[in-house]
Amino acid sequence: MMIVLPPSEGKAAEGSGPPIEHLSFPSLDKHRKRVRTALIRASKRRDALDVLGLTPGLAGEPAKNTALATAPTLPAAELYTGVLYDNLGLTTLDPDAKARAAESVLIFSGLWGVVRTTDRIPPYRLSMGVNLPPVGGLATFWRPQIAKALDTIPGLVVDLRSATYAAAWQPGARSVTVRVFRDGKVVSHMAKATRGEIARALLQQDATPATPDELAKILDALGYTITLTEPSRANRPWTLDVHVADPA
Repeated sequence: MMIVLPPSEGKAAEGSGPPIEHLSFPSLDKHRKRVRTALIRASKRRDALDVLGLTPGLAGEPAKNTALATAPTLPAAELYTGVLYDNLGLTTLDPDAKARAAESVLIFSGLWGVVRTTDRIPPYRLSMGVNLPPVGGLATFWRPQIAKALDTIPGLVVDLRSATYAAAWQPGARSVTVRVFRDGKVVSHMAKATRGEIARALLQQDATPATPDELAKILDALGYTITLTEPSRANRPWTLDVHVADPA
């Protein structure tokens, strides 16, 4: 089983480890270097905020990008913050669950392509939705590279990504896209929290579903109200809708 996640806009302020060295999926390294070089250049531009799609309140973020080659690092499990990662709580998992996360959790990134929870990376700011000169749209750039790296890894894919990051890799019919509904409507903030909770529950339970039906049974047993829907077309993901109630 693979649990695939988006990154988060919120990140730890700084790392304390050595500059970036080796990451998982070394076949992506030359592409990571290309994106990093382009990001550093873009972050030095006078219009860096516009290029990177950042608001004036994030005016200090491009400066972090310019120091990527030498910036201190920390494990991805500690770097990403925000609603999904607060509810997932990677750093508070028991040792066995942390080991399962290191093996099965993959985090997508506009800068790094995809990393594991144990990969050490520095804080950065780059969304997969950015059109980064001269690389272009990052989802389009990363798609063939990530497919080569991940398509050969067997097992069910539990897809907890947002649409922006899902565009960078489509694992097909062995994938289950998890959506969150309240009162029949897709919800954003609560979706992040619920996805984090589901990922944590699967890691803590040592759950290894091999099929969408097995995943649905596990989540049902954990108390989730769900609807599992088969793909409408060949080589498309299954859809698992989680229905949540209004907060008390």
